[in-house]
Amino acid sequence: MLETHNLVDVRNVCKYFHLSRHRLLKAVDDVSFGIRKGETLGLVGESGCGKTTLGRLILNLIAPTRGEVFFDNTNLQKLSDEAMRRMRRHMQIVFQDPYSSLNPRMTIGNILSIPMKIQGLYEGKRKERVTYLLERVGLSGQAVNRFPHEYSGGQLQRIGIARALAVDPSFIVADEPVSALDVSVQSQVLNLFKELQEDFQLTLLFIAHDLSVVEFISDRIAIVYLGKIVETAPSKKLYQSHMHPYTRHLLSAIMLPDPEVEKKKPAFSLTGEPVSPINPPPGCRFYSRCTKRTQICKQEMPEPVEVEKEHYVACFHLG
Repeated sequence: MLETHNLVDVRNVCKYFHLSRHRLLKAVDDVSFGIRKGETLGLVGESGCGKTTLGRLILNLIAPTRGEVFFDNTNLQKLSDEAMRRMRRHMQIVFQDPYSSLNPRMTIGNILSIPMKIQGLYEGKRKERVTYLLERVGLSGQAVNRFPHEYSGGQLQRIGIARALAVDPSFIVADEPVSALDVSVQSQVLNLFKELQEDFQLTLLFIAHDLSVVEFISDRIAIVYLGKIVETAPSKKLYQSHMHPYTRHLLSAIMLPDPEVEKKKPAFSLTGEPVSPINPPPGCRFYSRCTKRTQICKQEMPEPVEVEKEHYVACFHLG
């Protein structure tokens, strides 16, 4: 049963990168949402839309240009370096690339035990804790003396998940954790996430570019387009009654494992070129690709409107 209390609150967060004197990249632009304690929020969008930047803003790995992030009612931007270091015990990340996210010169045992040492946890019991975590993610405890190069991508991602769990976090950002894995391995890792979430009472932000991946694991899904959240809804509702044309485009791109059904599936393609996130013009970011666009879309940015319970859409033309 999900709790109504938000563990994470993102309030009007922006992240701008100054590329030069007159060129401003708006990676995340005035985004607000919450993640309830115990739920999984899927964050979906094309490459370069700002998903990873948003995940790192939530973890305070990069500072927002404007806006605030609250974790368990604590404003992360107001914490000292020491207080933030202690806070990191409660919020961890699983990276996209399992090969580059683990130090190749360290043994698996050291990779998992060093976070505990930094946080002062499990003194005298770290070896037992490491063995338990490895076995919990489906690996042998004998891995403690081996190196990352001795494992496959799927096994390395399991080690990355074990490292995130090492300090008993309550919140994990999973940044496209299955996109670099074979399809057969993806389902195993997704099932592992669901099991661990229940066993460890975790709250997840699951970042992906493929809606078919997040459907299985997410309670709610937020669709991101060029630094803006354009639609948010409970997982089943988004698939059954989505309203934003960009969401429709993402859903139409899902490949079905049945050639007969795939042939009958109505085609939906976008027109026009995407707006550049560098010095974007006023108005809706999706204006240049939308078939329903009118003059107001070019002039004003639509704000998210609740069309049904917990279903928010940022569009002027919902009819």
